[in-house]
Amino acid sequence: MTHDASIKPEIDAPEGPAPEGLEITDITVGDGAEAQAGSTVNVHYVGVEYDSGEEFDSSWGRGEAINFPLAALVRGWQEGIPGMKVGGRRKLVLPPHLAYGPAGGGHPLSGKTLIFVIDLLGVS
Repeated sequence: MTHDASIKPEIDAPEGPAPEGLEITDITVGDGAEAQAGSTVNVHYVGVEYDSGEEFDSSWGRGEAINFPLAALVRGWQEGIPGMKVGGRRKLVLPPHLAYGPAGGGHPLSGKTLIFVIDLLGVS
């Protein structure tokens, strides 16, 4: 299954309880360079809350991809992006301990399970 990287992905509302651990699902497997733990990644992404299905962030909404060292991102991204190849689209489901920590942690998303769909556009 391929996807059109110029179109923002839609995330279906999840069913059932949130997972305890990181869930990684490849929607499309890329054929470009592979992201490593120490890579800087260029990505388009959309993030929604697991429980509500509400979108809380999207690079698509800003109209430009982001470029970040993986080491600077939440742990679920640090664990879920390596092995992904440029041109791929991957869904990550991050429990709170791999996202913004337990409830009361000071971040608006603390205590929440998050879903991200990420298009890997480049690695360096």
